[in-house]
Amino acid sequence: MDEQNEQKKAGYHHSLRRNMLLTVIIVSITPMILVSALILYQFRISYQEKVYAHLETLVKKHKRNIDNFLKEKLADIRFMSDTFTLEELSDESFLRDRLEALQSEFGPVFVDLGVIKANGVQVAYAGPFKLGKALYSEADWFQKAREEKHVISDVFLGLRGLPHFIVAVRENSNGESWILRATIDFVAFNDLVQNIRIGETGFAYILNRKGEFQTKTLLDVLPTKGPCADFVETGKRVQDRICITEKIDESGNKNLYVTASLKDGDWFLVFRQRTSDAFADFRNAMKVAIVIIVLGGLGITTMAFFLTRRMVGRIAEVDKEKEIMNEQIVETGKLASVGELAAGIAHEINNPVAIMVEEAGWIGDLLEEEEFQDGENLSEFKRALDQIRNQGRRCKEITHKLLSFARKTDSRVQDVQIQDLIEELVSLSAQKAKYSNVTINTDIQPDLPALKVSQTELQQVILNLINNALDAMEKKGGTLDISSQVEDNIIVVEVEDNGPGIPEANIARIFDPFFTTKPVGKGTGLGLSICYGIIKKMGGEIEVRSLLGEGTNFRVSIPLPEERETQSVDSGKSQGTPLSA
Repeated sequence: MDEQNEQKKAGYHHSLRRNMLLTVIIVSITPMILVSALILYQFRISYQEKVYAHLETLVKKHKRNIDNFLKEKLADIRFMSDTFTLEELSDESFLRDRLEALQSEFGPVFVDLGVIKANGVQVAYAGPFKLGKALYSEADWFQKAREEKHVISDVFLGLRGLPHFIVAVRENSNGESWILRATIDFVAFNDLVQNIRIGETGFAYILNRKGEFQTKTLLDVLPTKGPCADFVETGKRVQDRICITEKIDESGNKNLYVTASLKDGDWFLVFRQRTSDAFADFRNAMKVAIVIIVLGGLGITTMAFFLTRRMVGRIAEVDKEKEIMNEQIVETGKLASVGELAAGIAHEINNPVAIMVEEAGWIGDLLEEEEFQDGENLSEFKRALDQIRNQGRRCKEITHKLLSFARKTDSRVQDVQIQDLIEELVSLSAQKAKYSNVTINTDIQPDLPALKVSQTELQQVILNLINNALDAMEKKGGTLDISSQVEDNIIVVEVEDNGPGIPEANIARIFDPFFTTKPVGKGTGLGLSICYGIIKKMGGEIEVRSLLGEGTNFRVSIPLPEERETQSVDSGKSQGTPLSA
């Protein structure tokens, strides 16, 4: 049965520890996870806006640079066509001088110059290629130039077999139209775009309306498939603002694309970067945050484990103390029953003992008659009767003392002579001291003043201290010293033994209710607690000093009645008056 109870208790404590652990972990970690997730979500949105704003600013800046580059080159050619006549520009030596002047001012951006008549024949050429008398009537840029005042062509290979594009301006002289064109160096133009680099994967390129590349790309990108074709379609609808989208390319990678229109919507500047590269700092911050959250969760779990283990351990101790307390309460009830039984037995014994003493007295009176005076055993009879009367009175005193302690505590305040009280208690404990091989010594100051206290309560305190000392020295014996004296209008009673002493760890708890070091059935743990309460009610103090292996000293201090103190003071003053006289 006990084993089943122990298993049941162990199961209960295990379940309690598990439930407490889960509750603490859930209550602690859930808010942390929710708050962390909310913060990371807001941080991601903020970081995304920051990245988008940075890329938008970057693309706007390069869009402006590229547009300015094209407009500047177009303006240079227009200035030349407006400044010089067809006859002057048709002179190839003069045209070479103009090309050298442009190259001297702008570098190798301008590759060559040419003057073309309305029929598409180039009548003058200055440059490194042999393109004199070249025919451009079928070229797309020439067809556009006949209809518009100026043209910037797409990049194409042309007659020279190298990528380039044309800047052309149409003019009229004497009713005849002619075109001044210039070839723009592709490498210089391409460098403007390839300089747009961010991170490890960020680069830019230019597409025309047909989705054809106008610059070189760093990766193998197919302009007619995937996102590139989508940009051409969306670019036709949106020409005046920056578009930012995330798309998956033909390789299955998620990329961030930023697009802007160039050359009045004929071209599109596209910046491309891997999303993972663009948000690398955010991902690193996310990893650090996850590590911190995991470490925090582990810390909370560890703390919860040890905390719940400690709390459940304490609950188990309390449950054990509760069981012990219940057992002690039962034992206390048994002791109370035994006390009532002892009182009844003492009362029943007291009556026949009294009759025995009376009958012994009556026999003594009979022995005084003459017929018994000459008996041979008269002296022996008288000795026996004296022994009967003495032992009868002794039995009567013992039963009287037993009855006085078995009765309920009388809390009425009365004058108590401490000397008589201690002597009575020592007499009552003499037999127990003899069995425990303990010698009781008393040192009581003569003529101690009376105390105004409850006699039964004070008896209970001193008797409890004596019994505790006798129990402590029960195995090896020893000496019990009881002393009493007056110190500063306070009566001090000390009960000191040379027993095993009290461990220092137990000193602080010795007056706690139900605290005892005795085995179950030997003590209730209430004696010293009751003593402490009684002495405090009397306005006194009870102190304990103990050393292991040397013994224990209990010191009880009870203040004298106020009138006694007043009398002592007045007596001192009256004794001092003649001296001052």
